[in-house]
Amino acid sequence: MTLHAGAPMPAELRHQMRAKQRPARSVPCPHCGAAAHRPCVLRTTGRQLPQPHPQRVSEWARTVACCPDCQVEPTTPCHDEGRARTTVHNRRYQEAEATAA
Repeated sequence: MTLHAGAPMPAELRHQMRAKQRPARSVPCPHCGAAAHRPCVLRTTGRQLPQPHPQRVSEWARTVACCPDCQVEPTTPCHDEGRARTTVHNRRYQEAEATAA
């Protein structure tokens, strides 16, 4: 029996299949190193996680949404009175979710 890869999947079909995934999976995970569109994993055992790491969700929100609290553009980190934050403001998460919907 011969196995073959077949034709590549069209981009619009691939997008529809990924639409069921969390939008945060569209960026690589800075915590576990999972590639974009791949699930996060435990670094010790390699077990796949059902939800992305919080760091990945924060990175996704930073890349897709403006922050209403500190008035920064996408890809710019949030700040508190000039000091950079390690996470994004809650309203930026809400803005990213609204953008993804």
